[in-house]
Amino acid sequence: MPQTHPAEDRTASVTAAPGPPAELSLEERLAFINTAMSVRLDEAKVAYEVNTAHIDTEPVDLADVITGPIDSGPAPLPQLYPTPVAALLQRAHHRLLTGGWCKDVLVDEDGARCMLGAIRIEARGDSGLEANAAAVLLDAIRRQFGDDVDSVPSFNDAHGSAHVALRMLDQAAGLADARGL
Repeated sequence: MPQTHPAEDRTASVTAAPGPPAELSLEERLAFINTAMSVRLDEAKVAYEVNTAHIDTEPVDLADVITGPIDSGPAPLPQLYPTPVAALLQRAHHRLLTGGWCKDVLVDEDGARCMLGAIRIEARGDSGLEANAAAVLLDAIRRQFGDDVDSVPSFNDAHGSAHVALRMLDQAAGLADARGL
């Protein structure tokens, strides 16, 4: 005889599927990310300690490593030219570069100098050396700007910035060195 099975009740209550999760607030998301990052940083710290455990290190004295700036003044002028006139022109160039350039006077109230004023102070009272340097500078200026230039002071005063004056002093130093002056 066939066995009968009691009828199964398939109409029993069905549990409802869970709805979409509630959206997290900004604070909850930040707390979750903070926790996740803390775990990752802890893992990285352990990995670093394991990977570097075999390296012998000595403690470092921070006084040997951390130093403050030292005020040593302007950089010293490199000795490029062995000849006296070329060296004088180089020092005059450096004087204008570090002390400032002016026009219409040999020295202004701030201590800046014109081209001839820089040559004069760097000649240190040697009028022959000063005259030779001014002559070479005038020659370098005339080579670049033509024979219409009357003098070093008039050339200096015709310009509005130190750029041309510095370039001409540098070129004159090279010319004096090439001439052996």
